[in-house]
Amino acid sequence: MDKHAMPGIQFVTDAKGRKVAVQIDLKRYGAKLADFWDGVISEARRKEKGVPLERIKADLMKRGRLRG
Repeated sequence: MDKHAMPGIQFVTDAKGRKVAVQIDLKRYGAKLADFWDGVISEARRKEKGVPLERIKADLMKRGRLRG
């Protein structure tokens, strides 16, 4: 057993024993995983051009999703 093993976390290894994936107990770590995932998404989108709030509001109003 790995001395660094954590309950609810299991690594999946390939034929050479290299870690290729991880299984996470979502009941135990779901909130932490959601925070991690938000960070990954944020980092991936960091260089995207932003959309002005007024443009978003106008689009939502046009689609009937927001009242002005």
